[in-house]
Amino acid sequence: MTAIPQGRTRKAALARGVCALVVAGAGVTGCGSDDPDAGTNGVGKLPPAKIHSSTRAAAEAAGTVRLSGAVVSNKRTYKLDMQLKKDGGTGSVASKGVTFRLLRVDEHLFIKADADFWGRQEGKSDDSTSDTAAAGKLEGKYVKVPKGDPAYQQLSVFTDKDVLLDGLLGLQGELATDGHHELNGTRIIRLIGDEGSGGRIDISLEGKPYPLLLVRAGDAGTIRLTDWGKDFSLREPEKDDTVDYGQQLPSS
Repeated sequence: MTAIPQGRTRKAALARGVCALVVAGAGVTGCGSDDPDAGTNGVGKLPPAKIHSSTRAAAEAAGTVRLSGAVVSNKRTYKLDMQLKKDGGTGSVASKGVTFRLLRVDEHLFIKADADFWGRQEGKSDDSTSDTAAAGKLEGKYVKVPKGDPAYQQLSVFTDKDVLLDGLLGLQGELATDGHHELNGTRIIRLIGDEGSGGRIDISLEGKPYPLLLVRAGDAGTIRLTDWGKDFSLREPEKDDTVDYGQQLPSS
């Protein structure tokens, strides 16, 4: 075996020592490596379409998620803070200065709001004493939304994990990556549609490739996605706290 010259050995040891100091001092992941995907889940190396399908698959497979932010639909802005799972969801929705809580367990959907919410329902023709009294009785109660009521289909979307994410995770135009970044201490790959005008998704490069931030096309809202896989309690309210109007909500 050919002996390695001592000078070369000392130079190699010195290089390793310098590398160790740089890593310790600057917090970089490696020395002499420019691979931004080193130590990640590898999704960043995939073609854009594959990255998109991978994050969709991860989101679909996850048991739970929390969505917070704003969504613009039909020129109306909804501010959401919803916890979702396969069989329902719970949280708050705000729109036009009114905030209400939604709770869905399987097919049973409930709204909980103050008297102002019920007093401002579309279809009110006046502010009669009877209307005010009725709204007051609903304040703080979980009002069950009948499946046949138009409000059921409109509001249940906010509690349906699969339907909501399927719509939010879409990007318009040609897909492309827009570099490696960091979001709240997590390394991410940024996926964009139509050079950014078609929306953006920041996807985790650590663990499973969950979407962490959505910026919708056309200034249609920004949503943060957190608590992936973190379980939470979901159960129907007590009967004493529930109002059931049967076939249709009042004044809907």
